[in-house]
Amino acid sequence: MWIVYALLSALFAALTSVLAKVGIEGINSNLATAIRTAVVLLLAWGIVFATGVHQQISSVSQKSWTFLVLSGLATGGSWLFFYKALQLGSASRVVPVDKFSVVLTILLSFIFLHEAVSMKVIAGGALITAGVLCVVL
Repeated sequence: MWIVYALLSALFAALTSVLAKVGIEGINSNLATAIRTAVVLLLAWGIVFATGVHQQISSVSQKSWTFLVLSGLATGGSWLFFYKALQLGSASRVVPVDKFSVVLTILLSFIFLHEAVSMKVIAGGALITAGVLCVVL
């Protein structure tokens, strides 16, 4: 089932980029990021309350809070830089470079999470890197 969710994530990420490219026209990229973030915040909390999951907040560990806050800061940085890049460049070039995060995730997961990396994963990462280079150069 994870593959269905991952494909839906990719679809919505593609829509996000295309819709954002139109939406940032004529406004500051940081303001655009703030507007987008407010919508995401309302949507996420709406789902949490609608499903009753808000009752679990008190059981979230200190470690989870710390790493989720750090992840949120990383997300914020990613979105701010993505929107600025999208404002300055074409979506068809910015998005593939942004997706180089896949290769960086593989590398960081190997280093910090000690995840196994197979030859298939290495080959896939190399192909993604080659694809990014083709788009950029």
